[in-house]
Amino acid sequence: MVRQDSLAPASGSRKKRKRVGRGLGSGHGTYSTRGMKGQKARSGPGIHPYFEGGQLPLVKRLPAKRGFNNIFRKEYCVVNVGRLNVFEPNSVVDRQKLVGARVIKSTAKPLKLLGGGSLDRALVVRAEKVSAAAREKIEAVGGRVEEVRSAAKAS
Repeated sequence: MVRQDSLAPASGSRKKRKRVGRGLGSGHGTYSTRGMKGQKARSGPGIHPYFEGGQLPLVKRLPAKRGFNNIFRKEYCVVNVGRLNVFEPNSVVDRQKLVGARVIKSTAKPLKLLGGGSLDRALVVRAEKVSAAAREKIEAVGGRVEEVRSAAKAS
């Protein structure tokens, strides 16, 4: 029977930490596993992780980063009209339906339809943005496009 006083961790699962600088007999005295002299033997932060031993570092070898990041950019979830053939004819397609059909992963970003591929069925498509080519292809097969205002924030 297992009793509370007989509980112990599995052998080898708990390792004692290495205590350095505690005398020659410990095997880790004097230099405390740091070797002799040099920057890595001294106290303080040491060398940075991208230090390459004095050769010109990768950070400096690469050309300087150009341009800028627009913090006000709008990111859309982009879908080509060719991916809409998975839906039944005359059905309403919106972000929730696209997630359900695994065409897009999330409803977090607003939807933008582009004109890639071909559509062979009439659909009612609700999206925040629609390209002219996509609108033309949807309407050519008897479908309809409804541009909706986004509840999701274009980030």
